[in-house]
Amino acid sequence: MENSSQRRPLKPASNDLPALMVELAKALTGDGPALGFGGVKSTHVAEQIAVVTATTGSTGKPKEVGLSTSALLSSARASHSYLGAAFGQTWSLLLPLTHIAGVNVMVRSLELGTMPIDLRDSLAHAKAYRKADFTAIVPTQLFRALNGETELFEHLKNCRAVLVGGAALTPTLATRAKESGINIVQTYGMSETSGGCIYNGEPLSGVEVRIIGGAIAIKGSTLATTYINDERGWEESIEDGWFVTSDHGNFVDGKLQILGRVDDVIVSGGEKVALNAVEETLKLHFMGVEFAAFAVPDQEWGSTLHVAIAANVSISDAEISSLLAQILGDVAKPKGFHRLSELPLVGIGKIDRNALIQLALKG
Repeated sequence: MENSSQRRPLKPASNDLPALMVELAKALTGDGPALGFGGVKSTHVAEQIAVVTATTGSTGKPKEVGLSTSALLSSARASHSYLGAAFGQTWSLLLPLTHIAGVNVMVRSLELGTMPIDLRDSLAHAKAYRKADFTAIVPTQLFRALNGETELFEHLKNCRAVLVGGAALTPTLATRAKESGINIVQTYGMSETSGGCIYNGEPLSGVEVRIIGGAIAIKGSTLATTYINDERGWEESIEDGWFVTSDHGNFVDGKLQILGRVDDVIVSGGEKVALNAVEETLKLHFMGVEFAAFAVPDQEWGSTLHVAIAANVSISDAEISSLLAQILGDVAKPKGFHRLSELPLVGIGKIDRNALIQLALKG
C-alpha cells in the first residue's frame, strides 16, 4: 500500500524536447504531474516532489531521487549567478534527459526564458551545431572534442562557459581544454544535490560543504528530499542535516579537492592501491589514451588490479606495468590487461566497472 503522503501522480518524462519543456514547467509550478527521468518505477510521490531521477551509480541498487521545485530552482539560480547568465541567453543540450545534468539544462533554460538547443543527436548531423552561451558535458565528450570531433570542439569553444562534471576530470584534460580556448568550469555534485553544486572547488550560493570522516558532505537549498524507493537509505545518508557522499575529499587553499570514491581503494595481497591513482598516472603519461582501472575478485590475492585500454595503441603491457610500479609501487602492477574499442559507461561518462569485471571474469 502506498504511503498516504504520496498523492501526486508521477509520469515518465517525454523525450520530445518542446513537449517536455511544457511538462517540466507544469511540474515545477504544481499544475501538472511530477516527472520521472530514467528507470523510475514509482507512480506517485509527495506533493513537494517535482522531479524524480534514477541514479546510475557504478555499484549498488539504483535509487529514485526525489527533487522539489525549490531545490531545482535554487540550483538553476545559483548556477546562473555564478556564471553571470542573463535572461534570453541559451543553453545547449548535449546530455541525455535520463540524468540530472540534462534535466538541469532544461530548468536553467526555463529560468532564462529560452528553449535549449537540442544537440543530443548532433554527431549524426554535424551541421546541426549552433552557437549557445552555455552547455554542460562530461569529460568523455571533452576528450573527444579535443581529439578529432571538430564540430563539437568549435561549439564548446564558442560557449561563454562549459560545465564539465559527471565523472573525474583529469588535470591534463582540463589544461588542454583551457589552452585550446574552452572556458571550462569543473563541477561536482550528484542527483542528490540537484546536480553540480560545487563549481571550480567552491560551493554555489546556498550550498555548504565539509569533510566528515574523510568523506565529502553537502547540505543546503539544492539538496534532494528523499529516495522515493528507499527512505531508510536516505535517512542513513544524512548526518545532522548533511548528505554524506561516497567520495573522499579535502580542502586545498580553501577549495574542495575530489580524491576519489570511498570504495576506490582496493586491497590486493594485503596492500592498498587506489584505482583513481592508477588511472591518473596512466592518463598523464600516455596522452590521448583512455584507461580504466578495476578490481577482480581473486582467491589468492583477495582482489587483483586489472586495466582496460580504449583504442588500438602500441602501448605494451610491460610499459604500463613498469610505469605504475615506478610511480605507485609494485602493488600497482596489473594482473590483467583488456584492450577494447571503447570503455563501457554507465550514466553520463562514468566508467562501468561492473561491466569490466564481468568481462574479465568471462576471460
